Amino acid sequence: MSAAPSAAPLRPVPRPGVSAIEAYIPGKSGAPGAHKVHKLSSNETPLGPSPAALAALQASAASLALYPDGNSTALRGAIAARYGLDPARIVCGAGSDELLSLLAYAYVGPGDEGLFSAHGFLVYRIAVLAAGGTPVAAPERDLTTDVDALLARVSERTKIVYVANPNNPTGTYLPFEEVRRLHAGLPPHVLLVLDGAYAEYVRRNDYSAGLDLVLEADNVVMTRTFSKIHGLAALRIGWMVAPAHVTDAVNRIRGPFNLSSAAIAAGAAAIADEAHVAAAVAHNTVWLDRLTEAVTGLGLAVTPSVGNFLLVHFPAEAGRSAAEADAYLAGRGVIVRRVSAYGLPDALRVTVGGAEANAAFLAALTDFVRGAHA
Repeated sequence: MSAAPSAAPLRPVPRPGVSAIEAYIPGKSGAPGAHKVHKLSSNETPLGPSPAALAALQASAASLALYPDGNSTALRGAIAARYGLDPARIVCGAGSDELLSLLAYAYVGPGDEGLFSAHGFLVYRIAVLAAGGTPVAAPERDLTTDVDALLARVSERTKIVYVANPNNPTGTYLPFEEVRRLHAGLPPHVLLVLDGAYAEYVRRNDYSAGLDLVLEADNVVMTRTFSKIHGLAALRIGWMVAPAHVTDAVNRIRGPFNLSSAAIAAGAAAIADEAHVAAAVAHNTVWLDRLTEAVTGLGLAVTPSVGNFLLVHFPAEAGRSAAEADAYLAGRGVIVRRVSAYGLPDALRVTVGGAEANAAFLAALTDFVRGAHA
């Protein structure tokens, strides 16, 4: 005798696994009651966008009634000119987030695994789960991606490996020889995605964002963003360079008009303004060292960073927890980033801001550490 059919649901139900995804929560933008707010929670550049990008953005307003170029031709051409690439190997997206997700949708399905480091960018896990796959996190060593730990977790089900280099939120990086070692240890059908969102900030001789490896390998992709050093976070612009067969797959599933005309125009102008980027690098280099020295001088540990942010650790004793520090700083109008969702409940991530914001952060943190919050 057959079992009675189960009752039909009374409303649409997401496929299995969707409701289990923890949504990405951005950094806070405000502090209720604060006279002035310094936002140091989202790793935005204090220099803002290039004047050339602003001019291009304003000029694009004349064509708001028209659909954008679905191939982002001008932007891909500008990126290709800047890095000496074939535009056909470039795909642009609404932030690198979209591209990271599209890669998962193209290569990961039910029964497949996507691999990343334990404190890697949260979007990797979300993208793999949204594609129906299983996320696998490899432990890190000293808050740095561990190549051996990643390789130990590669299985016959692994289809994609994400590596943020530098990593957010830790600020640590892998020397390029280690990236090459990771690639050499992967099966040829596994896609290695090198996320270089903070690549422009790195001042280390043994670092590379991975462009050379992309151009010589058949299973490597590099993603980049305009949201950080280029100061165009509000426009949502990202790009990737990949083998032709990967760009073909991603172009088949991306939206036909995934970038606005404003984003295309501003991005093309921004990437050509190398002087503006150089100024942002110079500002960050000076203040990254200053902030690190000042914070460690207060007795707090700071993970060595090559990005435009610091990961500050707080001891466990009462009154000096990361949660209490976050609340105290917010009360002083300084907004930083809790990173509990990254498995780092005892740390705060702090963006390198402008001189005024950095001074406000250090003053508030000094008062907190010295007991003015008691």
